[in-house]
Amino acid sequence: MEPIFHLAPAARWHSWPPEAEYLPAEYEQDGFVHCTAGAELMLRVANRFYHDVPGEFVVLLLDPEQLHSPLRWEQSTDDLAPLFPHIYGPINRAAVAHVFAVRRAPDGEFLGWEENQVPPQ
Repeated sequence: MEPIFHLAPAARWHSWPPEAEYLPAEYEQDGFVHCTAGAELMLRVANRFYHDVPGEFVVLLLDPEQLHSPLRWEQSTDDLAPLFPHIYGPINRAAVAHVFAVRRAPDGEFLGWEENQVPPQ
């Protein structure tokens, strides 16, 4: 199975206890963890929804086969993709294959992520 991507604020990811499973701030409201399939789509999603959100971000590259929480591919409500992967529960650390620091332009545009990965913790 192909890896999936999750965009996270760097401060939240780096301050999360390393022994704990990760949940984004929006989980309680949304009831699932938003993810994307494919690097290009991840960049489009970041620019559509997070362009004006200040701060540093990381991209988590996730191995779906290592997830403990259920993964469902669900209908999109916009034109970015027909289906998006949603994780119904926390992200366990073993499922995080890589963590990449995101590069952004001064105007907030997401440009990509660094080749040199940040340790998953």
